[in-house]
Amino acid sequence: MRASYDIQLTTPLNTHSVRLTMAEQKAPNMPARIYSDILNRIIEGEYKEGERLPTEHMLAERFATSRPTVREALAQLRADGIIATRHGSGTTVMRRPDPDVRRFAPLESLSDIRRCYEYRVVVESGAAALAAQKADDADVEAIQHEWDNLQTIIETSGIGAKDDFAFHLAVTRASKNQFFITALSSIQEQMVFSMNLSRNLSLVKSIERQRIVQQEHLEVLEAVRGRDPERASRAMRVHLEHAVNRMFGS
Repeated sequence: MRASYDIQLTTPLNTHSVRLTMAEQKAPNMPARIYSDILNRIIEGEYKEGERLPTEHMLAERFATSRPTVREALAQLRADGIIATRHGSGTTVMRRPDPDVRRFAPLESLSDIRRCYEYRVVVESGAAALAAQKADDADVEAIQHEWDNLQTIIETSGIGAKDDFAFHLAVTRASKNQFFITALSSIQEQMVFSMNLSRNLSLVKSIERQRIVQQEHLEVLEAVRGRDPERASRAMRVHLEHAVNRMFGS
């Protein structure tokens, strides 16, 4: 004789949770959407530096999603240095990216741009130090040539993202280390993208800002020419960190 069993639901069905789960399955990019929305509000000044963001619960209700999804977006903003969370004090806006960023790049790309710069700081400062030790006259001449090209671009109000990359690649080639050269070449697309954003921002700001960037390049060139590894490493690091600050705020 076959036994039969009646299965009863002993726990009430939470239709709100089911609705959230289904919505999140349909919108796997929800954390990115929340990230972009909050970042856009910060850029617009709705959430000002030093002010607290709405609570996780409030944000979850606004986006009709779960608090873990909101936390994922907030974690990304924290990693980018845009916000900070302190126990008992909530989440506070720390920095406001340049409002003109939105004209030249989608907001969701900013996180990757920042991480690209973080990677470059480590790699290129080391390559610049080695270049100052190993560069021959031809290497210095090549770096000077790329610097001259960038100077011409400034004078003609051009963008010059690819020329900017060529300058950095010339410094890296002077290291005589194929691993540094390969590392930089492998992220050429990402570098040119971020350089295009950075140089467009400088172009809409002022000629003085463009000259500051070019002066930073010159400091790298002169350090390599002077065979000063410590100065070359510091100059490259300062240049890249300033590039990030010009986008994300100091």
